[in-house]
Amino acid sequence: MRESTPDHWQKFWEEADTLELDDVYGTDGRLVREITNLYGGDLSGRRILEVGAGTGRDAVALAKAGAEVLTLDYVPGSLGLTVKAAGMSGVQVAPVCGDGMGSPFPTGTFDVVFHQGLLEHFPDPFPLLRDNIRILKPGGYAVIDVPQTYHYYTLGKMFLIAIDKWFAGWETQFTIKELEDMVTGEGLTVTRSYGDFMVPGLWYRAVRKIIMTRTGRKLPMFPEPIPPLARLGEAWRRWFGQTRLSLYTTPTIGVIARKPEDVS
Repeated sequence: MRESTPDHWQKFWEEADTLELDDVYGTDGRLVREITNLYGGDLSGRRILEVGAGTGRDAVALAKAGAEVLTLDYVPGSLGLTVKAAGMSGVQVAPVCGDGMGSPFPTGTFDVVFHQGLLEHFPDPFPLLRDNIRILKPGGYAVIDVPQTYHYYTLGKMFLIAIDKWFAGWETQFTIKELEDMVTGEGLTVTRSYGDFMVPGLWYRAVRKIIMTRTGRKLPMFPEPIPPLARLGEAWRRWFGQTRLSLYTTPTIGVIARKPEDVS
């Protein structure tokens, strides 16, 4: 089975540097929204770390909102994308090359530590999680965003892993309860659990990628919506998204968990 190694990810991010970032993958701004809402929209003076920097788009958006942002990744290709995106946006994001399971930061450094699409790559995720907690300030927040178990995205991913065709090698997935139990077991308090429905949906994004790969024709990532269908979809997401059940249907989920104030 294909392994998730530094060489693999360096090659992946070098190839990604030739594409528009929306054609790599996106988070649709959900992590930026969740983190910004923690502080009422004012991130001035907040120190934030993104672990597993990816394209750096979330880090750049948080820097534009006034935070002091650092990114940590173990391959320079990802950090290079962050620097490029920050420069194009006229902000500063400090890239750090290092291992998230033993990061080079003192205990109690950050107000927020977050990652998206990272925890699922570790057969044992606890060393990563524990280091996240170590470098949080007392009262700080860990924001952890992962793929959700009960979704057709996961079924497709598991099939591709089984035939050794998944781009990222081995990875797993979580239910919302598994993710909540993981962080509470390490002494954090879950303040919010969320899911993302992905709009436009996964089917459109998959078809778009296939067309672009085979024909070179570029379709918009966010096509012009059909007003009646868009209103119906928004109404459904607004209602169903308030239920606990929705967190077992979305392709991605996340938790926001707070470190106790009285931790030395």
